[in-house]
Amino acid sequence: QVQLVESGGGLVQAGESLRLSCAASGRTFSLYAMGWFRQAPGKEREFVAAISRTRGSRYHADSVKGRFTISRDNAENTAYLQMNSLKPEDTAIYYCAARSDTGYLYYIRSSEYAYWGQGTQITVSS
Repeated sequence: QVQLVESGGGLVQAGESLRLSCAASGRTFSLYAMGWFRQAPGKEREFVAAISRTRGSRYHADSVKGRFTISRDNAENTAYLQMNSLKPEDTAIYYCAARSDTGYLYYIRSSEYAYWGQGTQITVSS
């Protein structure tokens, strides 16, 4: 089992940047594929980005492609989400998620993840 804690959220203006961190503890971090999701008020949780166990594969939702970048540092047991050129529509609670994996795939459905952090709020003002 792995425990996840997000940090780095806050209030920013449109066009600014933030980097979210997801610190993992409990089991060997490199055994887990990681993902970021977000949920805005009144909306369903949506996929943002995903990365495989060994960083070889990653995928970003069209809505954030070119602005957000997922990465991970297995030595630091941490996944990251670098968010540039933030827009008001990026306002949401951001969650990191993990699933154990024996391959080198990424996963884009929330149902594919077993472990979730508590979320961190991102608010982008116009």
